[in-house]
Amino acid sequence: MRARTFVEAALKQAVHDLGWTWPEKASIEAPKRAEHGDLATNVAMVLPKEAGSTPRARAQALQERLLAVCADNLAAVDVAGPGFLNLTLSPAFWQGTVVRVLQDAQFGASSLGQGKKAQVEYVSANPTGPLHIGHGRGAAVGDALARILRFAGYAVHTEYYLNDAGRQMRLLGLSVWVRYQQLCGRQIPFPEDGYQGDYIGDIAARIRQERGDELLTWSEEDARELCYQEGMNEILAGIRQDLEVFRAEHQVWFSEKSLVDSGVVEATLADLQAKGLAYEKDGALWFASSRFGDDKDRVLRKSDGSLTYFASDIAYHAHKIGRGFDLMIDVWGADHHGYVPRMKAAVAALGRDPECLQVILVQLVNLLRDGQQIAMSTRAGTFETLADVCAEVGVDAARFLFLSRKSDAHLDFDLEVVKRQSMDNPVFYVQYAHARICSLQRKAREMGIALPEVADPALLGLLATAEDMALLKTLDAFGDAVELSARTLSPHHISYYLMDLAGQLHRYYTEHPVLSGEDAGLRNARLLLMEAVRRVLARGLDLLGVDAPLRM
Repeated sequence: MRARTFVEAALKQAVHDLGWTWPEKASIEAPKRAEHGDLATNVAMVLPKEAGSTPRARAQALQERLLAVCADNLAAVDVAGPGFLNLTLSPAFWQGTVVRVLQDAQFGASSLGQGKKAQVEYVSANPTGPLHIGHGRGAAVGDALARILRFAGYAVHTEYYLNDAGRQMRLLGLSVWVRYQQLCGRQIPFPEDGYQGDYIGDIAARIRQERGDELLTWSEEDARELCYQEGMNEILAGIRQDLEVFRAEHQVWFSEKSLVDSGVVEATLADLQAKGLAYEKDGALWFASSRFGDDKDRVLRKSDGSLTYFASDIAYHAHKIGRGFDLMIDVWGADHHGYVPRMKAAVAALGRDPECLQVILVQLVNLLRDGQQIAMSTRAGTFETLADVCAEVGVDAARFLFLSRKSDAHLDFDLEVVKRQSMDNPVFYVQYAHARICSLQRKAREMGIALPEVADPALLGLLATAEDMALLKTLDAFGDAVELSARTLSPHHISYYLMDLAGQLHRYYTEHPVLSGEDAGLRNARLLLMEAVRRVLARGLDLLGVDAPLRM
């Protein structure tokens, strides 16, 4: 990251010194071929016409200026083709990366967010059953994204939207109520669309243990209401515990029911009607979402007077906007992709740029055991819970694997493969790199070798091999990975970066035994380099919510 920042600043100064104006279309990027240098730019080719001369002549002028004022940090500046500039940074520049890592506790952090207020709402599963592995993927994505955005300069708030109103919750109450009656000896059928998992029977059994057959004397409405409340509270407590174990933070648990009971939903609908954006038709209330790019208008209140989920969702996002969030990020299951245009339409209708709402879609997880798929169904109760999966493979392995691919790509999660401690297991591969350096440092201490307190430039100058340069350049790129992840709202870029850094570390360790040899200076320089790699690995793992173990 510093390499790109340095080159951009040097180029801008050179352009200014030559009396030209920096072009908006200038690009600075890594060349496709490594022999063309570290970074390449088209700036000479896109300068305004007033710069005069040919692009190649302008490139030559910039070349001379850069070499004159940046000789310490630039090893070469070459003009290529019609006017491209290929820049090669000096070894001293890259060696200085070790100093920056060791001196800056926030190495890799970005100011991209500029303190903007962002909200990440994720998981938000209906409290009708335990969290399953699919919810776990959404939890890993949402929590990692919150961590990354904070590191990139955003003021981040995390939230769980509790769907505690509507048909699914009524069905939960009915399911518990029927199981309770069956335990009391009543021979009644279980509803076809009810929740059949063993946990429903467990909740009913607890209620009966506490209250006996008392509920049989209650009205149907009161009995179902108590079963709903007891069921939701117990399931929600389990969800909270599972997410805490999974290291997923939710600062706010926001109740959908509170929006309805407080009148916020009706007030929002009335506001839309007053603006001419909601209208009555066939006894129902409709939102004119087609005016904002949706393919058709959507129902807000049905003809029977019941509200749709969409009505509550609009009110919820109006509430978010009222809380002053500059960026609202919703993490949804991929099956909700058709819901995105109407939600953006709603945000536009509420008077905000629809781009202030970003929806991250998370694809399903195929849970396997030795290559054989495990059937999952929340309603039928045939699923592996997130808690069970974490107990079997560990939180670290689960989180890292969930974040090892783009969130909208399908993911195969084989329990047996994830448990193996081998280099084919991505989380083991990265964590072992950190543990390997820790082991190296322990061995150094046992040999009476102390890590130098000061990273002297002359000492770091001994890091001159191709493997040294590769590690140093990858360390410098950590900030780029952070910024890319934050800008694209894609935590998997951090996983890719860590696997690359870990791979280079493992190769380096094979090629250059750090503690062997008679050159104490070179040994100390490599120990400093290893400590820099360790710190970046630890920081990167922390952004994913994964531990950096000292031993493995």
